[in-house]
Amino acid sequence: MSIFGSDNWAGASDRVMATLTEANAGAAPAYGNDIWTRRAKDALDAFFEREVSAFFVATGSGANALALAAYSRPGGAVLCHPDAHIARDEAGAPILFAPQMIEGVDGPRGLIDPDRLARRLNDYAAGNVNDGRPAAVSLTNANELGQCYTPDEVARIAELAKTAGAAVHMDGARFMNALAFLGVSAADLTWRAGVDTLSLGLTKVGAWCAEVVVQFDGDRAEDTRYRQKQAAMLISKNRFAAAQVCALLEDDHALDLARHSNAMAVRLADAFAAAGMGLGFTPQANEVFAWLPGETAARLKAAGVSFAPWNDMRSAFVPSGPEGAGLYRFVTSFRTTAEDVAALAVALGTNAPAGA
Repeated sequence: MSIFGSDNWAGASDRVMATLTEANAGAAPAYGNDIWTRRAKDALDAFFEREVSAFFVATGSGANALALAAYSRPGGAVLCHPDAHIARDEAGAPILFAPQMIEGVDGPRGLIDPDRLARRLNDYAAGNVNDGRPAAVSLTNANELGQCYTPDEVARIAELAKTAGAAVHMDGARFMNALAFLGVSAADLTWRAGVDTLSLGLTKVGAWCAEVVVQFDGDRAEDTRYRQKQAAMLISKNRFAAAQVCALLEDDHALDLARHSNAMAVRLADAFAAAGMGLGFTPQANEVFAWLPGETAARLKAAGVSFAPWNDMRSAFVPSGPEGAGLYRFVTSFRTTAEDVAALAVALGTNAPAGA
């Protein structure tokens, strides 16, 4: 079977599993008072080129909820793209620990349009409690359509947010894939561009179960420690989450894995092009969206290829495809091989060497 259903299916990298075994030796203090957590914190500081506050959690939804809760306030609203994970895929988690509104600001390719954001921020009338007030703007990088915000685009949105008194959150479930595509530093894509807090996603790029809320705003750290405990997210045996962070950040292991999955997405896009299938978007990370006739999709399923229809976008900027074709998502991972892509190419009816 060629697995393109999700990068969550890929398991953990061999280095992560070896490091977990190493961390399992002997006893260690609980709740982050261990050498692995200190080592992971050092790795995070080096990765972001400054001291950061770091909170280790088990899931991406948990990271987003905790990060946004840190910036909540009465009457607060979180503005994001309508297709953002926090808006449509987290069952209200971002409002579970801190009451706040989630509002969509649309734009093409799953990216918030700055002009639309400016207009929406201007709609909040100061002092009018009926309107509420902006608490945070959340960006997803790389986003749900496999597209990336550049540092300049992040900075433009951050400027608008901060002028309106709102913090800037980045959902980085595929942050490493964005870095790999853009070729920029983690610092340039986050705090140097105005990001206050990042949900650093590692599960999709080789972790077993480790995400990190990274705060560049140190003033929020103390409150976040208590929020993490109240939210039942404080991990007793934190050394195991921290060990995964060490394995992935040290020696650029996570970036290497992301570069591989991005490269496999390029090969996959080439395979669709060779078969005459159009793409909804030019891949910038590890997601490929292809327009497939119904019979082609059925043939791939029969051949054991896993993928998913993508028919639930809320954006007004939904692209239109060929008559009778549906838009389908294919996700590559650090485990995807050139042979996997070649098998899909054969199922498409072409033996053209993908990525040649």
